[in-house]
Amino acid sequence: MSGDLIKIGLVSISDRASGGVYEDKGIPALRDWLNVALSSPWEEAVRLIPDDQATIEKTLVELVDQAGCNLVLTTGGTGPALRDVTPEATLAVGDKLMPGFGEQMRQISLNFVPTAILSRQVAVIRKQALIMNLPGQPKSIKETLEGVKDADGNQVVPGIFAAVPYCLDLIGAPYIETNDSVVVAWRPKNATRPKG
Repeated sequence: MSGDLIKIGLVSISDRASGGVYEDKGIPALRDWLNVALSSPWEEAVRLIPDDQATIEKTLVELVDQAGCNLVLTTGGTGPALRDVTPEATLAVGDKLMPGFGEQMRQISLNFVPTAILSRQVAVIRKQALIMNLPGQPKSIKETLEGVKDADGNQVVPGIFAAVPYCLDLIGAPYIETNDSVVVAWRPKNATRPKG
């Protein structure tokens, strides 16, 4: 393993899953993907919470300010339904908006479903942490993070995670490395450490 240890917040936002009505699939999907995609050591801070703006805001603030997460990935609550308030909560706690992540997520999802334009995912910087809203479905989470590949495995549309390690560098978060067979972290040459 290489790179620095990073603490990652995994937040699933769902009234029904947090109420025990059904099993949460978002956190296991995020965990499974990160275990394969990251070659750097990481540890998780997991939260399963309802679709409530005040609760989401409080959780995001706690994960960054108290738990020390430098990356927080949320899943769920980003559609147009009345209870979908994840983007509003995320924007409320951010210091800087990072619109490119949301734009690229919708671009990726449009390759699969026309309703991708209904998605309202956002990303923000809070202090030295990147907070990103991801889709709710495990298949969509993977597609969004990795991007679109053709039948031969060649990248057609880049996934959003390729830009995450360098974004973390720029905000003073730990240096992380990825498994190139899953996602290639892009950094300028002068920002890239030798692998090892």
